[in-house]
Amino acid sequence: MNNIDYVVMAVFALLILCIGMVFTYSGSKNTSTFFEAGGQTPWWINGLSLFISYFSAGTFVVWGSIAYQGGFVANGIQLTMMLGGLITAIFIAHRWKKTGALTAAEYIGVRFGVKTQQFYTTLTLLYSLFSVAAVLYPVGKMVNVASGISIEASVLIIGGIIILYTAAGGLWAVLVTDVVQFVVLSAAVLIVIPLALKDAGGIQTFASNAPDHFFDFFNSEYSIGFFFAFLLYQTIYIGGNWPYVQRYTSVSNEKNARKVAFLFTGLYLICPFIWMLPPMLYRVINPNLQGIEAEGAYMMMAQKVLPAGLVGLVLSGMISATASKANTTLNLVAVVFANDVYKKIFFPKASDKTLVWVARVFTVLFGLLTMVIAILIPKVGGIVEMVLSTAAIAGGSLFAPLIWSLFSKKQTAKSIVFASIVSLVVSIWMKIGAPFIMGIRLDRFLETCLGVGLPLAILVLFELINRKQHYAAFSKKEESIHEYNERQDSVKQNIFGIKVIAFSITLVGFGIALLGIGADDGLVAVIVGAGIMLGGGAIWKSILSAQ
Repeated sequence: MNNIDYVVMAVFALLILCIGMVFTYSGSKNTSTFFEAGGQTPWWINGLSLFISYFSAGTFVVWGSIAYQGGFVANGIQLTMMLGGLITAIFIAHRWKKTGALTAAEYIGVRFGVKTQQFYTTLTLLYSLFSVAAVLYPVGKMVNVASGISIEASVLIIGGIIILYTAAGGLWAVLVTDVVQFVVLSAAVLIVIPLALKDAGGIQTFASNAPDHFFDFFNSEYSIGFFFAFLLYQTIYIGGNWPYVQRYTSVSNEKNARKVAFLFTGLYLICPFIWMLPPMLYRVINPNLQGIEAEGAYMMMAQKVLPAGLVGLVLSGMISATASKANTTLNLVAVVFANDVYKKIFFPKASDKTLVWVARVFTVLFGLLTMVIAILIPKVGGIVEMVLSTAAIAGGSLFAPLIWSLFSKKQTAKSIVFASIVSLVVSIWMKIGAPFIMGIRLDRFLETCLGVGLPLAILVLFELINRKQHYAAFSKKEESIHEYNERQDSVKQNIFGIKVIAFSITLVGFGIALLGIGADDGLVAVIVGAGIMLGGGAIWKSILSAQ
């Protein structure tokens, strides 16, 4: 990397930090603004935030590694995310908004009681530790490949910045930085692709030199059976993962909650086919990467074709994607701890100001612990093993019972807790105990089937047992005068947030165009930067005309 690459990364990090700090005051007014951005955020902002939160740097390390090794298999896997988003948009997202709950934890507390809420809160916080760590490690890997800075130092620096602005600005800081990060990441990928294609000799040369079956959607490890099992998992994860539930509940109505998921679906239909090209092209250029070396294929391709400055832009894009997924989860766990643990269990009379500060402190402590876990990931077999195994073991067990309860009045606290405990115990045993004690090791397909199929089977059983009983569902509260005033304030905050987005992405577009002007083979960067500037101007114009 050149010195200008480090300058680009530093400027971008400063921009993201400043955006987060802009919302420090407005996000501190009350718990509604800090925790759910007033519950009136524009659906397109939440949709972009949901997408970029899902599409982290782990995508470029985990799926990029699979794309390098197996080709279109990576796209086949990611199609499950598009289909899962579609199912969520049609059947699930609006039901979360309909509950009237601020968080999934609040829904559990009202529907199933405090003890059940505590059970799921504890497990979800533990799960979130690993999910955040699983996105911090890949970006540390990217920075390590590009610059030689150790993974440990990279994780600590990047994680520290993410923790700082998430703790300062609350959900609005998360949403706005997510949109800006989406723009930067998209720009970075669009600049890399034409240069990578040129280096590989064009599409025809790439296609003819690719390994056999490189353009198949399935292979022996990631079979069509795995596809359908992973689709079921993705639907449960997109529809029930607590940080993503927050994207459906923080918009104004049920229709907009569906729009959030539909936008996610549309982006996931298009983007993976574009964004997985660089590591696939690098397989033709350099087919010699082995094992976990393939985790760096994406960054190696970028370094090979990009001039000084633009490597820093691509790396900033990868960092931004990681920041998006991490800040989404950090904000959610802070909300849950402050609102559903600190207040409801220990200090029921705590003021809004106190709860905001509790959330900030917990964000810092939780974030520090995730960084420690991220640094230890290489000791558990690498990021691909950790991501897929954690998903198979915990995803269905934690989130499937909650989604099921949105549709059924026959589930009780005992039934959903039983489904979660049995599924977790059996999945952990088959992953850790059975291979060593019984000599039985499940492949990806069976591991995923067990993780998502077992809790669903148990829930079906309880549907039959409780078929003559109907339990009270969550009822939406009537809006109070205080809540009405908060909603009016949130409209003003929306306008301010969109203005920050417009200004920030216009500034990003100008910076990209400037880098392109000063670089060899920089024409693509100039075009992309100009397009982003026009987009920022259009957003600014639209918000002014709406006032």
